[in-house]
Amino acid sequence: MSEQDQPPGVPGSPAREPVFLLPSAVAALAGLIVAIHLASTLVLNEEGQIELLFWFAFQPYRIVLMGEDPSFGLPLLWSPFSHALLHAGWDHVLFNVAWLVIFATPVARRYGAGAMVALFLVSSAAGAAFFAATTLYQGIYLLGASGGVAGLTGAAIRFMFQPVLMGRNPETGEPVVLGRRLASVGEVFTNPRSRYFALIWLVLNAAVPLVPVLTGQDLNIAWQAHLGGFFAGLLLVGLFEKKG
Repeated sequence: MSEQDQPPGVPGSPAREPVFLLPSAVAALAGLIVAIHLASTLVLNEEGQIELLFWFAFQPYRIVLMGEDPSFGLPLLWSPFSHALLHAGWDHVLFNVAWLVIFATPVARRYGAGAMVALFLVSSAAGAAFFAATTLYQGIYLLGASGGVAGLTGAAIRFMFQPVLMGRNPETGEPVVLGRRLASVGEVFTNPRSRYFALIWLVLNAAVPLVPVLTGQDLNIAWQAHLGGFFAGLLLVGLFEKKG
């Protein structure tokens, strides 16, 4: 039964509100991330968790090792995407899932489940590419959904800060909500609300490498994945906009 349906035989009864306000694709993706971490912590022993990271987390150093043995590069076929489903701890999971729910929801409602998932995966891969560019010889792993979520954030700010457009029903003349226009990248940085959001977000992530220099403590935040994912979502979301 949809929101507008009324129970049969009860004229004038109020429309039912949906039990879950999240789009099903967003709920499914969030649930998958939680389920994978739950399973990895409850089912796998320490050796199994190491194997999980070895095969499904993203390790840029594999690119170097391919020169010695091409088989080392095999996980590079899927790990730029699969790393987004793995997390280091429950705090990592909960933070990324909360951010996912906030920004995947408007993207899924505007473009549908397929486009939302595609942007998440492509942004995850873009984040992995940026991460590889700065950590190639360090032998460290990248895991977490933050690159994909950053891409959905970049996509969402292209329209969520724009004013609501109104039109009129050609038959009744009544006002009709048309939605929000997709802003150009330039307009994102001229609209005060989206500009401040984007600049604060970018500055905070770009400042992460300075923290160890100033405090001597490493935050273990993959700022490169955040920036790579963000710009991927910001630039690519227009591909999913309907023409005409």
